[in-house]
Amino acid sequence: MKSIYLVLDMQNDLVHGEGPNGASPLGEQVRARGIIPRTVSAIERARRAGAFVGFVRVGFSPDYRECPPGSPVFSGAPKAGLFKLGSWGCDIHPELPQQTGDIQIVKHRVSPFYATPLMLQLRTLGIGRIVCSGVTTQAVVQATVRDAHDRDFDVVVLEDCCAAHSAEEHRNSIASIGRFCRVEQSDAVDFGGTP
Repeated sequence: MKSIYLVLDMQNDLVHGEGPNGASPLGEQVRARGIIPRTVSAIERARRAGAFVGFVRVGFSPDYRECPPGSPVFSGAPKAGLFKLGSWGCDIHPELPQQTGDIQIVKHRVSPFYATPLMLQLRTLGIGRIVCSGVTTQAVVQATVRDAHDRDFDVVVLEDCCAAHSAEEHRNSIASIGRFCRVEQSDAVDFGGTP
C-alpha cells in the first residue's frame, strides 16, 4: 500500500517563533513539544521509506475573496493579515525540507479535502495510507482524519508532531480522533509497511 505523509498547516503564521502566533499559547506548545524538529525527522523518515510527502497550508488571495466572513476560524484573517498567498506568513516553516515533486495543497477551509485537488492527486498516485500531523490538532488534524477515514484511506496520526493551543486540548483531540485512525509516535511509525 502506498503512503503519503501530509504535513498540515505548518506555516509561518502559525508555527514560526517570529510569526504572529510565536508568543501565543499555540506557539508555546509548538516549542514545548518540539514539533518542528520532530516533523523534520518524520519527513526524512518518510522519504527514506519511499513514501510521498505533501504540504498543506491555508492560503487566501490578497483581497481575501475566498475567506468565509462568518467563520469563527478564519474571519479574523483579513484584519490580521494572516494566510495571505505570496507572503512569508503563508510559507511553510523554512526548517521543514520540501522537495520538487512534493504535493502542495492550498486550502481555504479547515479540511484539506474541501474544494482542493488533494483527492485527485492521492488517487492518481495510488495512495492507500495517509500519515499526517500538524497544527492544530483540534482543527486541521481532526478534519483530515475524519475526511480521510470517510474516503476509505488507512489513516495514521503522528501524535508527537501535533500541537493545539493547550496540552489539554491536544489530549482531548487525540482521544476524540482515535476511533478513526491509528495514533502513533513519529519514531515508531512504519511509513512504508502495511497495516
